[in-house]
Amino acid sequence: MVAIDGPAGAGKSTLARGLARALGVAYVNTGLMYRAVARAAVVGGVDPVEEEALERVARGIGFDLDEGDPPSLRIDGAAPDEALLGPDVEDVVSTVSSHPRVRALLRETQRRLGSRGAVMEGRDIATVVFPGADAKIFVTASPDAREARRGRERAAAGDVTTRDALDARTNPLEPSPGAVVIDATNLSIAEVLARALEIVRNARPDLAGDAGGAVRA
Repeated sequence: MVAIDGPAGAGKSTLARGLARALGVAYVNTGLMYRAVARAAVVGGVDPVEEEALERVARGIGFDLDEGDPPSLRIDGAAPDEALLGPDVEDVVSTVSSHPRVRALLRETQRRLGSRGAVMEGRDIATVVFPGADAKIFVTASPDAREARRGRERAAAGDVTTRDALDARTNPLEPSPGAVVIDATNLSIAEVLARALEIVRNARPDLAGDAGGAVRA
């Protein structure tokens, strides 16, 4: 188990996907799980402040893994939809994900998805979901770099400092105990992957995978 967290736009998803492929384990983007709940709430007209109703929404969504390389999250049997990155979801996802009952339910699902090994990204993976992870990595970058990355990845990205403030109400934006920090501000994707693989190699030499494969991912 490799747990990756860090602020929005730091490059967690790119790193986690490439690292999972190099290690031959599943890749789980837990942020998409909260976005799936938020999207279902928007479509169903559920108020994002109503915790009990949101918990019911979350219970009605099926999460599992596909058979890709690496195996990745499926939502109700399908790949995550682009609508999960839309402005309607962006507006409410921080509120939806702040509810303890929703988080507790999805954490149990995350433990199930990662039970056979995974690279899992998310705000509380290293502290609550898998505190005994083989390796913990905190990816960060300057606000300008994160803003630029988010702008390239999605049209409805929003301001990263605003997102930081919203997310910090639920989880502190700081490394968990035992986490190794990677500042990706001035690093290429290949360099970040190589550093992450070295962190895993130091923690568990038998799980280090193929360094060349990680850099090429």
